[in-house]
Amino acid sequence: MTAGVVGGTTRGAAGEPEGGFAVETRELRKEFGRIVALDGLTMTVRRGEVFGLLGPNGAGKTTAVKLLLGLSRPTAGHGRVMGAPLGDLAARRRIGYLPELFRYQGWMTAREVLGLHCELARLPRSEWEREIRAALELVGLVDRADDRTETFSKGMQQRLGLAVALLGRPDLVLLDEPTSALDPVGRQDVRGIIGSLRDRGTTVVLNSHLLTEVERVCDRVGIVDRGRVVAEMSMAELTRERGVSVRVTGLDDGGREVAARFAPARVDGEWLFMDDITDADVPGLVGELVARGGSIHAVVPTRDTLEGRFMSLLAPDGRSGAGESGAAESGTPGTRGQEP
Repeated sequence: MTAGVVGGTTRGAAGEPEGGFAVETRELRKEFGRIVALDGLTMTVRRGEVFGLLGPNGAGKTTAVKLLLGLSRPTAGHGRVMGAPLGDLAARRRIGYLPELFRYQGWMTAREVLGLHCELARLPRSEWEREIRAALELVGLVDRADDRTETFSKGMQQRLGLAVALLGRPDLVLLDEPTSALDPVGRQDVRGIIGSLRDRGTTVVLNSHLLTEVERVCDRVGIVDRGRVVAEMSMAELTRERGVSVRVTGLDDGGREVAARFAPARVDGEWLFMDDITDADVPGLVGELVARGGSIHAVVPTRDTLEGRFMSLLAPDGRSGAGESGAAESGTPGTRGQEP
């Protein structure tokens, strides 16, 4: 598999995404013999947003991406990409794709690789030079354009794959682990590229195991387990303040008795943790602690993290946590989703 624009870059033939959605799936199911890879996948990706597709190994993420690209057909259910049914050729011409695993012929230069994919994407010959230079500039490979790819590091190979995926200014870009081979500087560069894609209105679907990277660049995330979306939320909702941590000394019980008047609390050394206290009650809490003889050293708002929410939605055996906010309705899925 090589990175690239899937089928070319003809625009508009598939129409605009209905309801503002670049991707919309409803109860998608995919079976491989007795293996159920997807079991009712339902999700939406809004036009122009960066969407993170997350889940443990075997959750069905890769299968979902293959269906969106038209590389596989669903067993049941339906979906739309860029306003057209899954697999529509005109819609596929508006998609850029960076797979997790790819390689190019070592004797080809970066410019030659991009030229080959311009031809595969059926870009007009007159646009090749402009498209190649724009892609190289975006990923920082202008100075290595005429070097053979066999001389490239893993990080440079990843940059080149990303450049290929961005040829022709696709409307939707699917990135599978785009920062997996990059050092911290390279990861920061990719975050900048994704930000620039968002700024020009490109929709990005990011499949990654690096939750901290997803948390930094995504507008919304969907968490997939056993072939189902068990939660779909915005990063703004995820990272909202939900409590407070107070470092207090001078109280025998660490402030637990005072805190109990406001919300459930737990004490760990000098720290008092309260997850459910409202912002309006924090000044009263601090005042009561001081009135009882406590010395306040710090008051720190606490927030959910993507990793924390991710783990809370997955039970120890890998199944979706029951009763979590935003979880899909409970049911009895088939064989655990796997990604052939």
